[in-house]
Amino acid sequence: MPSRARGKNRFLSVTGCAFRRWSNKSRNLPRQAHGFRYRPPKTGQAANKDQMTQPSPPTDYESLIRLIHDRHDKMSRTYGKIAVYLTQNPNDVAVRSVNAIAEQCGIHASSFVRFAQSLGYSGFKDLQALFQQRLATAAPGFESRVNALEQEMKAREDSSEEDFFRDLVISDIASVQGLLDDIPKSNLSKAAEILGDADTVFLLGQLRAAPVVEMLRYLLTMVGKKCLLLDPSGGLATHIAKTVGPKDALLAVSFRFYANEVVSITEDMANRKVPIVAISDSTLSPLAKSADVLFAVPENKSLIARSLTAPICLAQAIVVAVATRESKSAKVEIPTVTSLQS
Repeated sequence: MPSRARGKNRFLSVTGCAFRRWSNKSRNLPRQAHGFRYRPPKTGQAANKDQMTQPSPPTDYESLIRLIHDRHDKMSRTYGKIAVYLTQNPNDVAVRSVNAIAEQCGIHASSFVRFAQSLGYSGFKDLQALFQQRLATAAPGFESRVNALEQEMKAREDSSEEDFFRDLVISDIASVQGLLDDIPKSNLSKAAEILGDADTVFLLGQLRAAPVVEMLRYLLTMVGKKCLLLDPSGGLATHIAKTVGPKDALLAVSFRFYANEVVSITEDMANRKVPIVAISDSTLSPLAKSADVLFAVPENKSLIARSLTAPICLAQAIVVAVATRESKSAKVEIPTVTSLQS
């Protein structure tokens, strides 16, 4: 072998041995020797401090719902769908298995487990326990009526028109009963104060919510409260809404799938500090962020057609509260057009 080749091989052999010795030593060096910042493990008080600052999961239903509201805007699409279902169907969440709930939502059960873990729980069972505590303190009768109706409908092989009519009536009774359990009394008082003090009450609702605002316009007019419907016909609703001032108030109604113009107008009025009362189907509704008072009326999804019985009942209660506050009388009678003409 030529002397030049032997010298080259000897150089490579020596270099390789030196590199291996350096590599073996470097394994025991802190991470900053490789260009990373070295952070020794925390012990004693430092470790205890980190454990104390970690947020613990909510221990009651109300705190859990507040946490879901706070995080909802930043949730993924799947987690957002889970959050809506949990807030709209608390009774179902309490009594059904995670597999049954997942099947109802069209989401894999493991996503519900991961959702619960993202909120600090070890699993879905721990989160579900808060819904079970809530149901245990709810007014008796509502859940049993709904369950009995569902079981009866499943047992039928064929249904007549009378059977469907009966199913709708029973379900509407359960929905109206649910208003007593889900609507805080303080919300009615605050809504009556906002609407009663307003110079003009502007009414907003489209699609399936249109019949509710039409009823509100009729009732408010009959009790002598100045109101104006933001009618979408002619494409002027958005422009008329620009004339609403801080001494007026907005009463907005919207259900899924929420009308874009209703959401947009409501958000614009909230930015202009106009007092807002809203009726919707969930505490995670797009109207929730803008409303000073939100009435959430969950829908019964077992129905063939989504009923407006509960929202219209609530609308009547709101107008009665406004009229009672204005007249300062314990008994209020809403006049009709015919009674005013006679």
